[in-house]
Amino acid sequence: MKNLCLLICIATALASCQWGVSKKNPDDKPLKDTLNYTYKTIKERAADCGNKPDSGCTVVKIVYPVFDSAKTLNDTIISKLTMMFAMDGKADSSLETMTKNFLKSYTDFKKTDPRTVMFFTLEDSVKVLRQDTSLITLQVKGYTYTGGAHGGSFTGFVNWDTKAGKNLTLEDIFIAGYQDKLTIIAEKIFRKDEKLSETASLKDNYFFKDDKFALNTNFSVTPLGIKFLYNQYEIKPYAAGITELFIPYAQIKSLLRPGTVVSQFIK
Repeated sequence: MKNLCLLICIATALASCQWGVSKKNPDDKPLKDTLNYTYKTIKERAADCGNKPDSGCTVVKIVYPVFDSAKTLNDTIISKLTMMFAMDGKADSSLETMTKNFLKSYTDFKKTDPRTVMFFTLEDSVKVLRQDTSLITLQVKGYTYTGGAHGGSFTGFVNWDTKAGKNLTLEDIFIAGYQDKLTIIAEKIFRKDEKLSETASLKDNYFFKDDKFALNTNFSVTPLGIKFLYNQYEIKPYAAGITELFIPYAQIKSLLRPGTVVSQFIK
C-alpha cells in the first residue's frame, strides 16, 4: 500500500513539472497577424534659415508610417497627405514634390517683400492609433501657415480594412438606408454635448447648411463606437477649434452591417 501511494505521488509530481518542458507563462499570447511598419520623416528647411531654430524659420516636416508589403495602404497615406492642403484640389505627385513646391512658394513670397520677417510652416503627420488582424486606424493631422491672421489645420482618419485592402466608408459599416436614423441619433448626442435643447436653433452659432444638423464623413472606428470629427471652420468659428462627436455602438447596433470589421467590437 505504501509503495502504491509512493508511485502515485511520484507520477503526480512528474505530471505537474512536465519533465523536460518549460512551463508556459500565462501572460504569453500568440502574436497577432498584424502589419509591420516603420515611421519615415521628411524634413526640409528654407535656404535662409541659417542658424535659426526650426521655430523661427520656414520648415517642412512630415512624419508618416510605411507598411511592409502594403503598397495600396502606403499609397492611400501619401494621397491623404498630399491632398490635405492641396490648392483647388490639385495634389502634388509625391511628398518630395509637395515639400519642394511649398518651399518655392515661400521663396517667391520673399521676393515680393524681402524685408519681411514672416516665415511659413508645414507640419504633417500620420499616426497609427490601433491595429488588429482586420483593421488599422490611422490619424492624419496637419498644420500650415502661409500668412494671414492664423494658420490652417486639419485632422482626418484612415480606417483600413486589411482583408479587403481598402479604406472603409460609412456604407461599408452601416446597412442600406441608415442615413436618417443615424443622423437623428447623432443630433441628440450633439445637442447634449453642446448643451442645447431639442428645439434650440443652430442658426447663430453653427455653420450647418440650411441650419440643419448633418454628419460629415470624417470618422474613425474605435472599439467602443464611431467617432466623427468636424475640423475648424467646418461647423463653428476658427476659435472654437475642432468638434468631436462620439456615437457608442450600443445606440446604433440595429444600423450596423453584420460581418464587418466593426462586428468584433459588438457584444
